[in-house]
Amino acid sequence: MNDLKHYLEQVQQIFDREVFLASPRELYEPIDYTLRLGGKRIRPTLLLAAGAMFGADEALLRDAALGIETFHNFTLLHDDLMDRSPLRRGKPTVYTKWGDNAAILSGDTMYALAWRYFLRQPSPRLQEILQCFNETAIEVCEGQQKDMNFEELPLEKVSLDDYRDMIRQKTAVLLAGALKIGGLYANAPQHELDNLWNFGIHLGLAFQLQDDLLDGYGDTAVFGKKTGQDIRDNKKTFLPLLAIKHCNTEQSKALSTLFAAKDNMDEEEKVGRVMALYDAIDLRSKLEEHIKAEFQKAQKHLDDIKVPEERKLPLRELMETLNGRKK
Repeated sequence: MNDLKHYLEQVQQIFDREVFLASPRELYEPIDYTLRLGGKRIRPTLLLAAGAMFGADEALLRDAALGIETFHNFTLLHDDLMDRSPLRRGKPTVYTKWGDNAAILSGDTMYALAWRYFLRQPSPRLQEILQCFNETAIEVCEGQQKDMNFEELPLEKVSLDDYRDMIRQKTAVLLAGALKIGGLYANAPQHELDNLWNFGIHLGLAFQLQDDLLDGYGDTAVFGKKTGQDIRDNKKTFLPLLAIKHCNTEQSKALSTLFAAKDNMDEEEKVGRVMALYDAIDLRSKLEEHIKAEFQKAQKHLDDIKVPEERKLPLRELMETLNGRKK
């Protein structure tokens, strides 16, 4: 039976073989650039592993793997533009290299290309596959809008439940969708599709909570970017929202004031004061407990899938890899 390394290599080969450049070059060069930047390639790996777990031919899944990753990178391209992020995976973002208009148009084209990839390969369940992809895409956009809405609200006006719902849509549903689409190509029964979906939701929640943790506590040399950026940007991540629940009145007021500060405070002083407050209430261990709980829920749904245990090995390996990640 294949292991995680096999699927990671398969995904790399799929993208190495695919030609993304076309005419007009000004449209496709940013697309080629974006899809060659690499990254973890988690979503196509999940799709391949889930499909193979239920007996799908890997060749049948390759176009769908391209589709799900092309869509994911489309969202990143537009996110970078909206957030005015200068770097992605250590390289200049598309809008900084080619301008805002190119980022918008090339991103739109990537969304259409994702559909083209899904339509390349016939399947008896193609309508369900496309419906799953479409609903997933809508939820990702809804999650992004909620995230933007939170930026305009005071810290105390965003609840942990609000945030959890937002990251479920913005991050987790795309992992869940990739898994379910793989299962649909393999004609898996509905109860197993549900298990795949729920496994992906909790894996995605754990993944995003780890991102929040790493922004505050990651090793910059390993993490690949400066820690504390969410604090500088006043982003309402799980860290400050969880902190508010464990702060006393004085600490809560101080934290809200720090996250309301715009240009009237030195950024590094702000990060230092927020992190000192986090340390005072042992916030890191509290968030690590939430992450652990999400991984345990993901594991339960994977355990519930009724296939030989060796077929689950790649997904277990991926879960373990993500559980111990430092970047």
